Amino acid sequence: MSKTETPLSEDWHVNSSGLVLRLPSGAVIRPTAAEVTGSEYKNRQTIRGEQIPRRPSDALANVRFARYPAEVVIEVTPPSGDLSRSASFCISLMSGSRRIDTQVSLLHDHILVGNEWFPLSTGLLQEVADVLKAAGIVAPGSLSLKQYLDLRQQNSRLVSVNELPAALTTAATVCLPVERPPESLEARLYPYQQTGFEWLSRIADEGLGCILGDEMGLGKTVQVIALLLREKGLRQMPSLVIAPATLLENWRREIARFAPSLSINIHRGQSRSGFPKILRAFDVVVTSYDTAMRDVSILEMIKWNVIVLDEAQAIKTPDAQRTVTIKTLPRRISVAVSGTPVENRLRDLWSLIDFAVPGFLGSLPEFEKRYADNVIDAAALEPLVTPLILRRLVADVASDLPERIDIPQPVELSDQSAERYDALRAQIAAEYGPGATLVALTKLRMYCAHPCLVDDAATTDPLLNSTKYARLLEILDEIFAGGEKVLIFTSYTRMADILLTDIKSRYSVPCDVIDGRTPVVDRQPTVDRFGQVTTAAALILNPKAAGTGLNITAANHVIHYNLEWNPAIEDQATARAYRRGQTRPVTVHRLFHPGTVEEVIDQRTQRKRAVAAQAVVGTEGQQEDLGDIMRAMQLSPVLLRPTDDH
Repeated sequence: MSKTETPLSEDWHVNSSGLVLRLPSGAVIRPTAAEVTGSEYKNRQTIRGEQIPRRPSDALANVRFARYPAEVVIEVTPPSGDLSRSASFCISLMSGSRRIDTQVSLLHDHILVGNEWFPLSTGLLQEVADVLKAAGIVAPGSLSLKQYLDLRQQNSRLVSVNELPAALTTAATVCLPVERPPESLEARLYPYQQTGFEWLSRIADEGLGCILGDEMGLGKTVQVIALLLREKGLRQMPSLVIAPATLLENWRREIARFAPSLSINIHRGQSRSGFPKILRAFDVVVTSYDTAMRDVSILEMIKWNVIVLDEAQAIKTPDAQRTVTIKTLPRRISVAVSGTPVENRLRDLWSLIDFAVPGFLGSLPEFEKRYADNVIDAAALEPLVTPLILRRLVADVASDLPERIDIPQPVELSDQSAERYDALRAQIAAEYGPGATLVALTKLRMYCAHPCLVDDAATTDPLLNSTKYARLLEILDEIFAGGEKVLIFTSYTRMADILLTDIKSRYSVPCDVIDGRTPVVDRQPTVDRFGQVTTAAALILNPKAAGTGLNITAANHVIHYNLEWNPAIEDQATARAYRRGQTRPVTVHRLFHPGTVEEVIDQRTQRKRAVAAQAVVGTEGQQEDLGDIMRAMQLSPVLLRPTDDH
């Protein structure tokens, strides 16, 4: 029955506002749910002191009156994964298991839907109002991410998350406008990076935090730098980047490359500033986890705009002193950057989320009481935290990517290793003088691969004394976690042996070596075995012995553990995986120590490629080799450590 208005001479009737009653005195009222059900089902003939001649169903034969209150739910549509569509909600009606297609007003304790009348519990309506008020929600419609998370966080029985497409709900959705990266960003973002930048921007505008969990090779750093550049234009507040000590130089280079207008302070070493006023003058301060812990009393005196944690799995252990200390730093928003945001235990994820949005998942004891380490509880937790985690895999965005992703990985030497390198450099200079050759620099190259190759130190734990090896393991952690395969190129047989032994014992994955010791007839069978492995696996190769003639497209990751003077050798080695028949983008990591002979090799390689990408370049006896040798003998990793960079 349509809600056409009946004559006011009738007692019970329907008008545009719903069910109304004309009392014998002539007063027209909107009766309460209790008054209607009392008259309909309890034979009560008096309403507000006046005699009512009949039940509502006698006057309105086409209306069905429900005896028991219908349930009211706050029906929520989540935002899209990249926040291109906002969350939304409406207040809906449920009768038993049946959803009534209507929106409920909190002003009245009953509702007429078509030809059905339902009472609503006043206590329930108040509870709904309280839930909405706690989330800062005034009216049905679109929700901010913070409002959506506040609704979810309350864990109310009244909140129902609608997993259907938004078009199937009665609530309106809003497609948010595109956020353009700052004009001063010296980078052209891929479509998925643009999406990531927009996502980070909206998180920042909400005053929330998040986890940027893109797979390795997708350019998490440039997305964060774009955010930092945007934030500089919006808020005159400094931001802080905390990263492993070996990656500070990488952050300095990347910021200088993509956002040269940002002023940077590398906060490390004995000459670092102890005055908050000085640090506040920079757009971005970059420091290590260890330094942040030591200088927490200084850093906590600054209200940071954005705090970025690179390799944020460093705080995955909730009760570790590092984790506890880092979380005390004052900040407007938090960005945890990690290619492995969810590892083995749910408490690890709790720790990262607790940094991103403090208190969102409650205390750790509350969290562990609610969620055990099992598949069922992980599935229950997933929709709650998904809006705070942006995780894209290379396979997801392959159409946006080039076929080959090159990732330079400058890894700083430790202070002790840098001093030892300088001593070795001085020793070579004293022995060879101006007549030093590429051969004379071999010892420096070996030292950069691993100090034990020169110092003959014990190798029971290759992590000792080698920041490059530590970075290699971080990369392998992510590759193997994704069940993928990798080729690792190194020029040194002893390094190959170290890699073989350690990878097998550390990861328990198939691992083999092809170098000059491998008979030629055994090389292809080794490649075939590698290709037949259906799990994560590694193949260690000498770039000269195995750099040509082998097709190893089973691997989609290539790591050049030590760089080659001749870029053609490196390119031929990469071509073992990056070649016809490869169906996935190939990620190429090039590890080198800045401020050492390896930086000269890296710059030489880039220079040669810029001049003639396809040329075969000689490596001995050319005049330009002498210039590179002289530069290699002058560079010092100790002198690399400036206090301030602008």
